[in-house]
Amino acid sequence: MTSAPQGGDVEDLLRELAPRVLGALVRRYGHFDTAEDAAQEALLAAALRWPQDGVPDHPLGWLVAVAARRLTDLLRAEQARRRREDTVAAWALADRWPADAADRPAADSDDSLIVLFMCCHPSLSPASQIALTLRAVGGLTTAEIARAFLVPEATMTRRITRAKQRIKESGVPFRLPSGPERAERLGAVLHVLYLIFNEGYAATSGPSLQRVELAEEAIRLARMVHRLLPEDGEVTGLLALMLLTHARRAARTGPDGALIPMAEQDRGRWDADCVAEGVALISEALPRGDAGPYQVQAAIAALHDEAPSAEETDWPQIAALYEVLLRISDNPVVALNHAVAVAMARGARAGLDLLDALAADERIAGNHRLYAVRGHLLESAGEKAAARAAYLEAARRTTSFPRHRYLHGRAARLADED
Repeated sequence: MTSAPQGGDVEDLLRELAPRVLGALVRRYGHFDTAEDAAQEALLAAALRWPQDGVPDHPLGWLVAVAARRLTDLLRAEQARRRREDTVAAWALADRWPADAADRPAADSDDSLIVLFMCCHPSLSPASQIALTLRAVGGLTTAEIARAFLVPEATMTRRITRAKQRIKESGVPFRLPSGPERAERLGAVLHVLYLIFNEGYAATSGPSLQRVELAEEAIRLARMVHRLLPEDGEVTGLLALMLLTHARRAARTGPDGALIPMAEQDRGRWDADCVAEGVALISEALPRGDAGPYQVQAAIAALHDEAPSAEETDWPQIAALYEVLLRISDNPVVALNHAVAVAMARGARAGLDLLDALAADERIAGNHRLYAVRGHLLESAGEKAAARAAYLEAARRTTSFPRHRYLHGRAARLADED
């Protein structure tokens, strides 16, 4: 045993080992749903014991041994409940497990990517994919995930339980898919990590603008995927995008939690190390061939982060990159950001003309962001009354308290100027 570590060190280690514990159990014994429960209980036992007793010499082996014993208990209970007459000897894992297993190195193979692919199975909804990924790969408890997404723990428990049952019923083998299926499933994995990061970077509801811990967990998982697939351009692009965006976190809110738009942020508070790493990653990825959407978004983020000031931002180049992104993906949020870039490059009226066309798109017509951007561009065009009305409508539609306060503040300021 090593000396007792700090609580944060144990938490970081357990999150790193969580998918490897689950992968080892599923690879050896199957039963994804039950194995996931057993792995969580082993992680909880370690979180309680290691800060006092010290970390074992081979922590992964310790966790797998404890989880395997718990898996035995769970499988025996399941068989008893179903009144099966089959012998449980085949599942008596603890009886077969050597007494010193906790002190032996576990297998070198890292099944984390396989576990990620399973959590992002196409039979699951995006919400279920996110929840299961955070629990099985991120090592978060159900209570932590529920708090992150502002839902009752019972609701999240049901969501995760249904997701595990769907995977069990799908009969998906514990292996990486190949060919077109692999490309499709990798796309789902990256999309889930992207959604987790976005919720952390810009919370859709609640009292805080950001949930930094959720954004940082998405970055940790993206690093893991990048470590396993370093030559994949979109994997690299997603990690770069997260780093370049997360670099601004400290400057995005004031001391009271109020939102500070990018143009008004103190760029000296941006994380220079994050920016440098993100720029290096996207610079490495872009020359490899055709760029995917994450690489293009990372290139846009790099232009923002490398600009010495808001006034010196290369808006024509950003507008051009958004046009590339629009050709890749028909996404109304991309179209909205393109309108902003066009307005910055060619004037507010050019951006407003694009917004008029976008207002007919039902996917974003009722979104607060459309009204907020309209208010900003109308204010830039000198149409204060119309801008104030747009800000108030945006405030009415948002569920984020910091955005609500910010938009009302913009409207109130315009009213004072009249």
